[in-house]
Amino acid sequence: MTQLHPAVEAVTARIIERSRPTRRRYLDLIAAQRDVGVDRSRMGCGNLAHGFAASGEDKPAIRAGGAMNIGIVTAYNDMLSAHQPYYRYPEQMKLWAREVGATAQVAGGVPAMCDGVTQGLPGMDLSLFSRDVIAMSTAIGLSHGMFEGTAMLGICDKIVPGLLIGALRFGHLPAVLIPAGPMPTGLANKEKQRIRQLYAEGKCGREELLESESASCHGAGTCTFYGTANSNQMMMEMMGLHVPNAAFINPGTKLRQELTRAAVHRLAEIGWDGNDYRPLGQVVDEKAIVNAAIGLLATGGSTNHAIHLPAIARAAGIVMDWEDLDRLSAAIPLVARVYPNGAGDVNHFQAAGGLAYVISTLLEHGLLHGDILTIAADGFLAYTRDPRLSDDALVWEPAPAASLDDTMLRSAGRPFQADGGMRLVAGNLGRAIFKTSAVAPDRWTIEAPVRVFTDQDDVLAAFKAGELERDVIVVVRFQGPRATGMPELHKLTTPLAVLQERGFRVALVTDGRMSGASGKVPAAIHVSPEALGGGPLARLQDGDMLRLSAESGLLEALVDADEWASRDAAVPPPQPLGTGRELFAFMRHGADEAEKGGSAMLAAMDAIV
Repeated sequence: MTQLHPAVEAVTARIIERSRPTRRRYLDLIAAQRDVGVDRSRMGCGNLAHGFAASGEDKPAIRAGGAMNIGIVTAYNDMLSAHQPYYRYPEQMKLWAREVGATAQVAGGVPAMCDGVTQGLPGMDLSLFSRDVIAMSTAIGLSHGMFEGTAMLGICDKIVPGLLIGALRFGHLPAVLIPAGPMPTGLANKEKQRIRQLYAEGKCGREELLESESASCHGAGTCTFYGTANSNQMMMEMMGLHVPNAAFINPGTKLRQELTRAAVHRLAEIGWDGNDYRPLGQVVDEKAIVNAAIGLLATGGSTNHAIHLPAIARAAGIVMDWEDLDRLSAAIPLVARVYPNGAGDVNHFQAAGGLAYVISTLLEHGLLHGDILTIAADGFLAYTRDPRLSDDALVWEPAPAASLDDTMLRSAGRPFQADGGMRLVAGNLGRAIFKTSAVAPDRWTIEAPVRVFTDQDDVLAAFKAGELERDVIVVVRFQGPRATGMPELHKLTTPLAVLQERGFRVALVTDGRMSGASGKVPAAIHVSPEALGGGPLARLQDGDMLRLSAESGLLEALVDADEWASRDAAVPPPQPLGTGRELFAFMRHGADEAEKGGSAMLAAMDAIV
C-alpha cells in the first residue's frame, strides 16, 4: 500500500486530537441508543400497531420484527429537476427490500429548495437554514423507532448535508445515500456563459437568455455543472456512503435502477442483526471527513462545502476548521477541471473516468485514506471500480488506467495545478475562503479601492450605471448567517466577469456565500466574523484600499491602525421580512460563524452535548 502523504496524515491527526472529547461523547451516545434507544422490539402494542397499520403486504413482516425495516427519508418534489426522478423510488425500493427479506416505509419527507430558482431572490435568504430544517425533519422521521436502517433520497445543495446531519444523530443505524444522477448534457457551458454576459451588457434580450438557460437546464436530473449538488455526490463517494460510483449515472436508465436496487440490498446486509453491522456514526469518522475534504480540493468542488463539511463533521462529534482545508489544499493536486473550472460538465467527467479514476489516482499517490469503513463489502477499493451492466446484471469493472480526456481529468502525478485551489485568507478583516482553481494566477492578488454595498441589487445598479468601470474591490456586507441567512450572491458573477474582461482588476469580498459555480473572478467569501455584531467588515468605508492575496493568505484593509481602531461599525440594514424570512428570525439570531457551519441548530446542540 502506498504510504500516506505526510500532510494528509498530519491534518487527520490534528482533527482527531482536537475532536477527542466530542467524538468520544458522540460514540458513547450512539452506542447507548443502540442498546436502550427506541426500536420496534421495545414498543408498546398500540405504538407498534400505529406504525404498521397502513403497510399493506409488509404488515406481517413488520409486525413480526424479524427483518430489517428501512426508513426512507425522501426529498422528492417535482419542481427540482434533480429530485423529480425520486417520485417512484419508494415503491420500487419496497419491492427490492422484499427480495432480500426486508421491508421499507417512507419515514418522512424533507423540504428541498432549488437555489437555481431562488438565486438572487428573497427566497435565497432561507437557503442555508433549510439545511437545519432538513436535518430536523430527518430526525422527526427517524424518531418513530420503527427502523433498523436509513435510506436517504437527496442530491442538491443543502439537502444532502441536512439529511446526513439529521441521520448522524441516529448514528447507530446503518445508512445509505441514494442519488438519482445528472440530466444529460444540454447547451454547451461556454455558450451559456456567453449569452449571460451579453445579457448583462444589454446586448441581448430576456427571450434569448431564457432560451439559452432552458437549453442548458432542460430535463430531469441534477444540473450538469460542477456546483454544490454534484460536489455533494462526490463527497458521499469519498466517504463511502453510496453504492460505489453511483453518483453520475443518468436518471431513467437501467443502470441507474440497478444501482438503487443494489443500495437497498446492501443496506439490508449491514444491519445490526447481521455479521456486517456498519452504523453510520462509525462510517463517518475523522478519516472519512478528511477524504471528503480531499475530494473537494482535488476536483475543484463547491466553496459551499467549506460551510457544510464542518457542519456534517460536527454532527458526528468531529471538529474541523478552515485551516485544515488550507493545509490540505497546499498538498492536494487539482486533478479535474469540470465546468465552471473547465469546459466539460459532469457527464464528460464521468466519461473521462469519473470518480473511479479520481479515487484510484489519489490512492496511488497516497493522497486518500484507503482504510476507511464504507458501506461496500470490500471497502474503499470498491470505489475505484465503475458499475456496468453485463447481460442485465450489475457488475463493477476497474477504473481506466489513464484518463480518457486529459483536458478534463488527469493523474495526481501530472495535475492541472499542484494545489487544491481553496485557500484561507486572513487579516484585519477576519478569515475567509478564496477559491483559486478557476481564477487565473495573475489575479490571485488584487489591491484596489473598495466600494461598499449591503445589497447585491445595488451592485447591479452601480454596474449598469457605469460606476464600477475601474479597478475595484466590491464589498457586499451584512450577508452573513445572523444578518440575512447568508444567501449566495451568484448573480454578481457575470457583471464582475464583464468588468474583468474589460481589463479592470476586480474582486469580491463578502460575508455571504458564492454559488458552487464560483468562477473566474477573485473572491474572498464567508468572511468571519460577519459584519453584523461588529465584525471588522463593518468598519470599511468607500475608497479604503484593500489587499486580497491568495498567494500570501492575506485579507487586509490598508488603513492606518489608529484610524481603523477608532472607527465605528456601520449601522446594519433592517432584518429581512417577507417570503417567510421572518419565520427564520430565531435561526438568524442563534447562528454561529460560517467556519463552524453557520448553524443555529448545531450551536444549540453543542450547548447540551
